[in-house]
Amino acid sequence: MATGILNFRKKSFKHGVHPPEHKSETNGLPIRQFPFAPVIILPMAQHIGAPAEIVVHEGQEVSRGQMLAKAGGYVSVPIHAPVSGVVRKIANVPTISGKMSPGIYLEAFPYSTQVVEEGMPIDLETATPDEILKGIQDAGIVGLGGAAFPTHVKLKVPEGKHCDVLMINGIECEPYLTTDHRVMLEQGEDILTGIKYLMKCTGAERTIIGIEANKKDAAEHLASLIPEGDPVSVEVVPVKYPQGSEKMLITAILGREVPSGGLPIDVHVVVVNVATTAEIGRLLPHGRGIQERVVTITGPGVKKKGNYLIPIGTPLRFVLDEVGVDEKVSEVYMGGPMMGVAVSNLDISIVKGTSGIVVFTEKEVKRPEKVYPCIKCGACVEACPLSLNPSQLGILAKFEEYDTMAEEFNLLDCFECGSCSYVCPSHIPLVQYFRLSKSIVRKRRAAKQNGGNA
Repeated sequence: MATGILNFRKKSFKHGVHPPEHKSETNGLPIRQFPFAPVIILPMAQHIGAPAEIVVHEGQEVSRGQMLAKAGGYVSVPIHAPVSGVVRKIANVPTISGKMSPGIYLEAFPYSTQVVEEGMPIDLETATPDEILKGIQDAGIVGLGGAAFPTHVKLKVPEGKHCDVLMINGIECEPYLTTDHRVMLEQGEDILTGIKYLMKCTGAERTIIGIEANKKDAAEHLASLIPEGDPVSVEVVPVKYPQGSEKMLITAILGREVPSGGLPIDVHVVVVNVATTAEIGRLLPHGRGIQERVVTITGPGVKKKGNYLIPIGTPLRFVLDEVGVDEKVSEVYMGGPMMGVAVSNLDISIVKGTSGIVVFTEKEVKRPEKVYPCIKCGACVEACPLSLNPSQLGILAKFEEYDTMAEEFNLLDCFECGSCSYVCPSHIPLVQYFRLSKSIVRKRRAAKQNGGNA
């Protein structure tokens, strides 16, 4: 009889906000397989780090699961064929950033069984930590919570550091999205298998699965699957945004504070998204690469809302045609409305970091007619989960004092959660200011390191 530990906590991190959740329309809908698009479009730059390097040629026939591009370095992962088909073209493809990226146009074979062949399994009992990390990289796994950082790099504990707690992030605090919720309900065994791989490669002594209180069914389900005596527990925390940030989750559950400019490993923790964990548990025993992921498609403008298992590289336009959208669509977000990005081009593709697609109509999108001056109300300071001063940072950004923002006001600690913009009565686009400012600071620092001019 499985008897996992299930704890309910009353405390959380300081500050934060409570935007409407909008999860009820999809959190009860099971994961469904999405049809294959006639043409799959795969950008090589769909993870943080060096883009993958193409190893196929135009006209080549490929099988589902076959490697199409190898890792372009250590901080990189390969890309695998989501469908069996023919490489029709290798050319630049559009991405959500607005930049073009080298990519592959893959024409799917119609009526193919799309069976994925077995690869070289990573045996949990005999594999070394480094072999597990290599298997994770070879599977093309990146953070599926949206960051898309190569998972094997995140899991490599630096020399002189140690990990005592592996934390599985099942919070999913972003409004509208229910991807992780359904994965926890439907892929529990894969999650527990993934945890075993993760504990072995990080050396963690115990694992905590963090889940928000609006997903009690998922918490109870996972706790019921944990064998008695396993060093794995489920912790349920109050609902608050942005609790899904790894720093906030560590504080809420362990009471540890990641230092400014630091990483979770600095407080002996490694945090992994729950969907990423499930993929590790699903793929490594079979030596396969990632070809698809679960995506929530929802919002007032969507007719057939749901949680879909979608082949990576599926064009957004094809997705929206399949689910049906309102005639008066105003904005389409990749990700949720708080940290996602409003797309400007429907010809971009679903990539590994796409956790959701949210469609809004003209009725819901209310753009402020005017941005007003800061009134020093302090609402943004109260909302910021990192206790930064968004008001002061916004003023400095306006006057292009980027170095001051970074050196004196910890700009680079901001993870762009959007809480400050959400509460600002003057409609100041603070997150956009900070995103631009951080980009400029990083470019200046890189230029300085390379001996160039800022």
